[in-house]
Amino acid sequence: MTITTAPAGTAAPPDHRWAALGVIALAQLMVALDATIVNVALPTAQRALGFDDAHRSYVVTAYTLSFAGLLLLGGKISDRVGRRRALTIGLTGFGLASALAGAAPTFEVLVAGRALQGASAAFMAPAALALIASTFTEPRERGKAFGVFGAVASSGAVVGLLLGGVLTQYAGWRWCLYVNVAVAVVVLVVGRRVLPGDDGYPVPVDVVSGLLATGGLAGLVLGASEAAAHGWGSLEVLLPGLAGLGLIAAFVLRQRGLAAPLLPLSVLRDRGRATAYVATAISVVGTFGMFLMLTYHFQVVLGWSPVRTGLAFLPMSLAVAGSSYGLASRLMDRVAPRVLVAPGLVVAAVGLGLLTQLTPTSGYASVILPAEVLVGLGIGCVFTPSIGVATSGVDPRQAGIAAATANTAMQIGSSVGTAVLNTVAVDATGDFVGTPTAALVHGFATATGGAAVTLVVGAVLVMAFLRPAAPAQPGRGHHPGGAAR
Repeated sequence: MTITTAPAGTAAPPDHRWAALGVIALAQLMVALDATIVNVALPTAQRALGFDDAHRSYVVTAYTLSFAGLLLLGGKISDRVGRRRALTIGLTGFGLASALAGAAPTFEVLVAGRALQGASAAFMAPAALALIASTFTEPRERGKAFGVFGAVASSGAVVGLLLGGVLTQYAGWRWCLYVNVAVAVVVLVVGRRVLPGDDGYPVPVDVVSGLLATGGLAGLVLGASEAAAHGWGSLEVLLPGLAGLGLIAAFVLRQRGLAAPLLPLSVLRDRGRATAYVATAISVVGTFGMFLMLTYHFQVVLGWSPVRTGLAFLPMSLAVAGSSYGLASRLMDRVAPRVLVAPGLVVAAVGLGLLTQLTPTSGYASVILPAEVLVGLGIGCVFTPSIGVATSGVDPRQAGIAAATANTAMQIGSSVGTAVLNTVAVDATGDFVGTPTAALVHGFATATGGAAVTLVVGAVLVMAFLRPAAPAQPGRGHHPGGAAR
């Protein structure tokens, strides 16, 4: 694997590098867990603020949509102002937005606060990943650092479900948001002492492109979400969906015509890097689809408490961490990326396949626990090498945007994938002949089956196209395709 050389002045002092990694990992954990921390709290928040079932999903998608849509802009700003400064700006905004959402007197204020959280996370995530890429340049240490980051990024959603359950049951749903304020303060204080500084690069920032990307993704997710209620052929689905596609097409055309685009298409032109982005997005489809289905199965079908629901996801979190740090990080510089990523997707698909056998009387230990462990082990082997390929071999001036694209892939996978799988589940539930509970579980099983097929398709693409990213050519934006490894 080719390693990007850190620009002068960006490397942290040797005795601070691992402390800096701890700060970066904690910031990334905030970003990752807030995609799910309110899920378990939604029923309580809904009763408190009085919003209906049709609008409760907005509390989740307001975060993921603003995050995904603004990540590219956040990555470019990170390159412009410096990664440490961008992380500081994002952390400050995240803390303030969390305080606003936690104190929300109405549903509208809660959604606005969640959207501002996502916008702040769009500054934090690419800055954090670029800081790792520029701080850890020795292959073995780089592998360990990405192993830590991969474990945090891939297990953060499960940690969010667990923490959300505990806070909701014992402190109240608002503390699922207030907790970020305290964490942000700690990270800001410690980060000032240990994070490496850099001055950034004089790159232009195209706000119009950022708005086009955000609007396009919002249209696609809104259309997919409305399909559950109105059907795929309805105007409620087609109008926002087509508008979203149009805005994304306009975004791509604008990038082709700009001297300094928000997303240099050369970043995607490398086949290995583009495949790494696709693998990351596909893997998140499986995990977030599983979270959605099992959360409702635990609380609605089995009648479990928020804390018990969160604890039920803990084995998956441990499996992801063990696989990412204990296996993938140790092997990513010894074997070709596809040797880890493709089998990881297949193992996760087998876990999801087990959930197609789910019934109202299925035991946790006999069906759900093995499925969680398999999905966790598989996904841990996907994130670490995929992120490594996605951020290596780029010009240092594009490190932030490459990192932002990796995070965008995650959020697109979670947003679009969850919306589509929810629609599949609702349709399957409506078509099932049987008791309401059996129909509900049948819908969950059908949706996880669709997610499993998606991961298998991803594994085939990875084996065919995933290669180490080619090294950046000095002074040029184009990156030729990587050589087979």
